[in-house]
Amino acid sequence: MIYALISHICYFTFNMGIILRTSELKKYYLVFVREKANAGNLTNFEVFDFLRSRGATSDPMGCIGSVSPSECKVFGYLSGSPAYMQTRESVNEFLRKADNFKFITSFEKLNIVNSTPTVMPALYATIKDCDKRIAKEEEQIAKENQLEEDQLQELLELVKEIFPQPAEEQEELSQ
Repeated sequence: MIYALISHICYFTFNMGIILRTSELKKYYLVFVREKANAGNLTNFEVFDFLRSRGATSDPMGCIGSVSPSECKVFGYLSGSPAYMQTRESVNEFLRKADNFKFITSFEKLNIVNSTPTVMPALYATIKDCDKRIAKEEEQIAKENQLEEDQLQELLELVKEIFPQPAEEQEELSQ
């Protein structure tokens, strides 16, 4: 009987669920359907790119009908984030080059892509227990005549190289 009431079915954002609208009651029901369990984490760029492909704009009135208002809000937020300046190639290049830094996890790499830290304190905040890891690894690395601080500086330079900052942010950081 419920199938007779369904007049419209569309996929919810990121295929996480299905929105059902009944013509008789004019109500919406959200039914969650797991399409892919643990498909992985998305970068802010991937979410931004997906919303842009669906027709989202930062103006909620400009995207009426094409996407939901919450998607427009997310798109507006991501428009002001580093994801706006990134490309698929730059994200892939960073992840490929960041594999050389064995001391950071894949989740920390994802956080670095999302926040693109350009100063050392921001990088320390992105890497969990960075100062403790340095202390533990300095003993091991000192034997090899390498310093963890140098690796962090290399990582910071890699972020600056691959993800260039807008001109106004560079001016703020230099002051």
